[in-house]
Amino acid sequence: MPVARPGPQFSIREIPFSYCGSWFGFSPVIAEKTYADDVHLVSHQTGMHPVLRLVPQAGGARVETTITAEPSRLTWARGDARIELAYESVDTVRVRGAGLGLGIAAARPALTPFSGPYFLHDPVDGSYLFTLYETGRRYRVTPVAGSPVTATGEQQLGTVERAVTCPDGGAWELAIEEYGTARPPYRADLTFDQVAAAAAADFSRYADAVAPWRTVETPAAELAAYVLWSATVRPAGFVTRPAVLMSKHWMDKVWSWDHCFNALALAAGQPELAWDQFLLPFDHQDSSGSLPDSVAHSEVLYNFVKPPIHGWALRRLRREIPALPRAEMLRAYRMLEGWTRFWLISRRVPGRPLPHYQHGNDSGWDNATTFDPGRVVESADLAAYLVLQLRQLADLAGELELPGDAVAWSRTADRICGALVDLWSGEQFAARAAGTDDTWTSASLLDLMPIVLADELPDPILQALVGRLHCHLTPHGLATELPTSPHYQADGYWRGPIWAPATVLIEDGLRRGGFTALADDISSRFRTLCERSGFAENFDALTGAGLRDRAYTWTASGYLILAAAYQRRRLQSGAAGEGQRPPVPAV
Repeated sequence: MPVARPGPQFSIREIPFSYCGSWFGFSPVIAEKTYADDVHLVSHQTGMHPVLRLVPQAGGARVETTITAEPSRLTWARGDARIELAYESVDTVRVRGAGLGLGIAAARPALTPFSGPYFLHDPVDGSYLFTLYETGRRYRVTPVAGSPVTATGEQQLGTVERAVTCPDGGAWELAIEEYGTARPPYRADLTFDQVAAAAAADFSRYADAVAPWRTVETPAAELAAYVLWSATVRPAGFVTRPAVLMSKHWMDKVWSWDHCFNALALAAGQPELAWDQFLLPFDHQDSSGSLPDSVAHSEVLYNFVKPPIHGWALRRLRREIPALPRAEMLRAYRMLEGWTRFWLISRRVPGRPLPHYQHGNDSGWDNATTFDPGRVVESADLAAYLVLQLRQLADLAGELELPGDAVAWSRTADRICGALVDLWSGEQFAARAAGTDDTWTSASLLDLMPIVLADELPDPILQALVGRLHCHLTPHGLATELPTSPHYQADGYWRGPIWAPATVLIEDGLRRGGFTALADDISSRFRTLCERSGFAENFDALTGAGLRDRAYTWTASGYLILAAAYQRRRLQSGAAGEGQRPPVPAV
């Protein structure tokens, strides 16, 4: 059997070490923006919870080590001594050491009647068992080979150290499992090297499927694939399908627009997994037709929604995924119909043509300056997305031989597109308070998002939008607030930083509108940004530094979407690249 490539190396402080399908990973990140000194086993069942602290030791004391990570294994090294960890399955890891000891301790020492860890030596199989209120799961440590381990804090209550310690005097090996109530005693049927080789092969197959086009021209493609692969979990709790979480850091949910970008990145190489990503929020669609704001292992939130980009996403998905059976097409049509009617019925003031957001969170651009004068807003981006969704519904209705529906959806799209144009101030799109005639403009990139409708907008509006886009373009990409704005903040979430979804949506609109040079330039800058700064939640628009959660899947997906399209264009044109970038306009 050929040996799988080891895959990309990455920083454990930025990207958790995990495995496709697993609900836990290994990272020093134990809460939002909180870094521990040591790597922890962190579970994402019932939320993000540090469970076990892994402490390399020599002579009975903690020692500093060099940590390296690649898809097949996590390694702590100190000279010739090392500890290695690899996933055997979605809920089991193997750990071995030689010349270094390892303390495996409960992450938090306090046990109360309703929180914390409990620890015992199981007399049934000789394993050591941690239970944790916060996850509702058990964590079994089973010695496999080598020097015997010692234990501290067995059956103790209150606040004590609870730990299993592997000695540093020789070689040792053990297994750690996460499970529910009971399972047969652990048996080591494979060697550690076989376990690591199997994990390497699993990731290699995934990367070859998701990014078969990768070359030296797209150097971050394999790492982007790892970010998606390692953030994928198996169905559990409210997660009804295999799901790509936004991160196995603290952003460990599926939000109801983020999932569209992950679906698009996976569509060509993993069509079934891509379709699962698209459908997952629709599994929780309510009777009004609304999608939830987010889905996680143990919660589904409906207090906000997310923008209706699903028609735009479905059109693109269907170009990549083989023809859907009629029954599946009809199902997609009915789900999209319900989601659209929610906006047309529940989010339109009677007698008004345009729907509205009730808060910036509904737009996905939580704190964009568009929402500073008011939160309940008829905005141009929402209208543009809805027009695209209505057009997709009309097309689907035609394919499904529902001619009456097709005509009705097309007419509604025409009316909303006309009402969108009424928001044009002469220089830019305005936002309007729902139910009144009060309007305002802002310096937010959100107000330029109607570029997604580039092939339907009047040319003067289109040209003006493109001109304003240039003002948002920094050497690293599109700033979400004009850098010259008094409201610009380097780490201001949607008030300055560069984000993947805005980049992908705008690049697509520009390309459909015929502005290919600008689309090429925006794609190139964003790809270069990811290659330099990784796959952070967002990026400082002026320095390119990664910000917030540093292993965000829709960023990795944005890179894969743009890189795959770039490689296709290169092959089609036979050219070595897209030419020289035009100079960045002054901002």
